[in-house]
Amino acid sequence: MKTFPASQLIINADGSAFHLHLKPEFLADKIILVGDQDRVNIVASFFDEGSIECDVQSREFHTITGKFQGKRISCISTGIGTDNCDIVMNEIDSLANIDYNTRQEKAEKRQLEIVRIGTCGGMQEDIPLGTFLVSQKSIGFDGVLAFYHDRDKIADLGFEKAFVDFVGYPKKAAVPYVVAANPELVDRIAKDDMMRGCTIAANGFYGPQGRNLRVDIAVPDINEKISAFRYEGQRITNYEMEGSCIAGLALHMGHKAMTVCCVIAQRKVEAANTDYKPRVKELIKTVLERI
Repeated sequence: MKTFPASQLIINADGSAFHLHLKPEFLADKIILVGDQDRVNIVASFFDEGSIECDVQSREFHTITGKFQGKRISCISTGIGTDNCDIVMNEIDSLANIDYNTRQEKAEKRQLEIVRIGTCGGMQEDIPLGTFLVSQKSIGFDGVLAFYHDRDKIADLGFEKAFVDFVGYPKKAAVPYVVAANPELVDRIAKDDMMRGCTIAANGFYGPQGRNLRVDIAVPDINEKISAFRYEGQRITNYEMEGSCIAGLALHMGHKAMTVCCVIAQRKVEAANTDYKPRVKELIKTVLERI
């Protein structure tokens, strides 16, 4: 079993994970990830009365663990971006699978079920605002997965090459990676009433998502090309900013993970809904019932 020195696994004086400030005993096997720290309170508002075990916050990382209909669930906010998700995924895996007293990897591993609930922008005209959209595949623009060993073993290399060639992807940008969500978890959450698709996790909100403000972007028609792209009957359905790192690291770590988003912007018809919170709350309740 591996042993992890303090420089690799930083543990706070109170025995909690360095960024999350969460102790191992307060991490549930079922985890909901949200970007917005205030959304953690919305998720927790559905928890069974008197079931909350912990409520801890450090920077943008807010965790509440409690029960929904008897199921023990941790809700954790990641903040925006795959860089933050790299922190969260590594720290929750360490909480589950490393003994914080001995700093040794545990012989018996816990498999976590991780569902990211977020918002996104639709990339196809037939995806209306308010749609609940599950990411069967995530396309990472961020490059995070390339810093981990055997990145190619968990990626869809054919999809990646076809996408880069078709879109005319910027040559100096990190090569996109394509990873799949856990199929059992996707089927359980999506059932037959949520749309399924392929989602880009962009490493920015403006240029990386084709928004052109005062600084021109490298591929001006990138969104038109993205919308037109097809690979083995698959199309790109939406943009968000976290799912690829979550799906990719979960595959490496042996956890189940997926992302489901509420469509709050429609890039093809240039429409947006800023009054989306009631619909997101409905999505949260649905996920809690199915996780």
